[in-house]
Amino acid sequence: MALMPKRVKHRKNQRGRIKGNATRGNTVVFGEFGLQSLQPGHVKATTIEACRIAASQYIRGSGGKLYIRIFPDKPVTARPLETRMGKGKGEPDHWVAVIKPGTVLFEIAGANKEAARDCFNRVAHKLPVKVRLVERVPGT
Repeated sequence: MALMPKRVKHRKNQRGRIKGNATRGNTVVFGEFGLQSLQPGHVKATTIEACRIAASQYIRGSGGKLYIRIFPDKPVTARPLETRMGKGKGEPDHWVAVIKPGTVLFEIAGANKEAARDCFNRVAHKLPVKVRLVERVPGT
């Protein structure tokens, strides 16, 4: 697995419910343009890696820089196939990042608006949530 934390407090978390909007991580900080979530959901570590590859291939020639603002820190468990009922909860299968509406997922610095829009269109196809392009507010 590519992205996963070094240590966790609890090895098997419960699923929980994603409610409310993001109050942290909801503004563009590092770059000029960002990709903001419009829906709640979970984004797998493999999906984040696929988005990183798609974006870096697109902005390689322009000299822009990609910032990833999410990290998969929640384990999702899965039981092995064809096992009977009972015998407890399954082992951790993959890691996800919990996304609330308003969370900025990715940012780009050093690119114009058209290049950022094209790059984020490629990234948005890989994400399981609806997203939009946001710009940095002048003066921040």
